[in-house]
Amino acid sequence: MFRLLGSICVLAALLTATPPAQAAEAGRLVAVTDQNYDSPSAARIRLMDPAVANWGTAAAQKWTWSPTSANGFSGLTGAWGLPTDVKLRMKAEAYVAVVSDSRGLAALIGYPSGQRLWAVNVGSANNPHSVELLPDGNVAVAASNGGFIRVYTASQGSSSATYASFPLPDAHGLQWDPVRQVLWVLGGSKLLALKITGTPAAPTLTEVSTVPGLTAGGHDLTPVLEDHDRLWVSTGSKVYQVSKSSASIVATFDQPGIKSVSSMPNAQQVRTTPKAGCRTGWCTDTVNFAVPAANRTIPGAEIYKARVWSSRYE
Repeated sequence: MFRLLGSICVLAALLTATPPAQAAEAGRLVAVTDQNYDSPSAARIRLMDPAVANWGTAAAQKWTWSPTSANGFSGLTGAWGLPTDVKLRMKAEAYVAVVSDSRGLAALIGYPSGQRLWAVNVGSANNPHSVELLPDGNVAVAASNGGFIRVYTASQGSSSATYASFPLPDAHGLQWDPVRQVLWVLGGSKLLALKITGTPAAPTLTEVSTVPGLTAGGHDLTPVLEDHDRLWVSTGSKVYQVSKSSASIVATFDQPGIKSVSSMPNAQQVRTTPKAGCRTGWCTDTVNFAVPAANRTIPGAEIYKARVWSSRYE
């Protein structure tokens, strides 16, 4: 069992008087990647309010997004339908979001406008699984089938497809570390820190450290928002907390099949696990909150990941 603090219920009063942008920044909302295997255009990023018990109501959904011609994605909507990651970030003192999709899309959009700032089709054969905005405006992408980490030169233009690449079999996770100025990357049983040098127009990637001891099937990589030194890591059979300063595992939990794990600043966890009866072997209609036990269900949804909605890297 995870040892966690706080309660979902106490969020209600806080959210009532808090503007949506501030509530998001405070890490009180949760974004989900709602896939739609049979109707890709129906897939959505949904920003949900955990303080609302019934996620089947309009009151629970604070924002939703998908790529359309109207928001700048003409010619790229076919690379959408199985969203795999979304993160809130800051760029030039404005909120943005980075998004990835198994059908190929990697994008940087304004939040809450949803307008395209940058986008490319990484290719559905590569299966993009995670995405991260770097401080220089470039965008990192992890592709599981492609077996690589790429840093795209998004800083150079809204369609810039130039990239630097680092090989990593079964690449699934990305997280920027602003203190150590490295990009943590997860694939298979490997958790590595990559140094990005060169220039924004011509970046280079070099491995500088590795964390030993993870089991196979590395899947999710997120910050422990209540502890600036720690990362959450999920694999096929375990969930870990990893110390960034020592590059070592500091806690291990026997929790198999966790597709996404993250935690709010008050240490509450948000997790997704495949659910029997969902359309694919990796989706669910329910987001699980740890102690105290609580579930939030979107009827008919095909949720892959849930993300605490905060622009903090750590």
